Amino acid sequence: MAKIYLLNNQKYPDIENLEVFGIEYILSNIDLSKYDSLVFTSKNAVYSLDSFNKDWRKLDSYAIAQKTADIIKELEGKVVFTGNSGHGNEFANELIEVLKDKKVLYVKALKTVSDLPNILRKNGIFLDELIAYKTSCKKTYTNLEKNSTFIFTSPSSVECFFKQYNWDNSYEAIVIGQTTAKFLPKEIKYKVSSLTSIEECIKLAKQRFL
Repeated sequence: MAKIYLLNNQKYPDIENLEVFGIEYILSNIDLSKYDSLVFTSKNAVYSLDSFNKDWRKLDSYAIAQKTADIIKELEGKVVFTGNSGHGNEFANELIEVLKDKKVLYVKALKTVSDLPNILRKNGIFLDELIAYKTSCKKTYTNLEKNSTFIFTSPSSVECFFKQYNWDNSYEAIVIGQTTAKFLPKEIKYKVSSLTSIEECIKLAKQRFL
């Protein structure tokens, strides 16, 4: 029977996880007293920072989307702004006005695809960057079912999937946003979720089997 594979470790009913990449936190002894604002474009950045420095909770946090904002609140951080677009460059443009005269630390992955830091700096925002985590590909040993649907939630999920697996014409690809879509091989057709959320991706994937 065809399956829906989610290419990360988040659990949902009737969805099979295909964990093709892992997250590794990068610890730091950074002095957060130099900043008054933190920018997060990923929940992994929040989890990583919280693992080695609890002082971040006192600072104003700016989250790219509701899911990230929810994690910040869950860890007792202070969300003052949540983006609407869910995409890095658009989020940067949303931040220009609200970060005027702030001392900002962007907590991020080792590899990022957006131009957020440059957009903010070009608009006069004081910004430092902290690399808090990195992704690395993991070997999986799953025999993939024909006619299955794959939900790609990040560029890393695309990169690591295609390092291990060949694409079958019976498969369907769902991507969480246009940035992730750009990393798919050109010949693969895909559908983009209307919202940058895994729940929306799953709804779209399930429509195939109705």
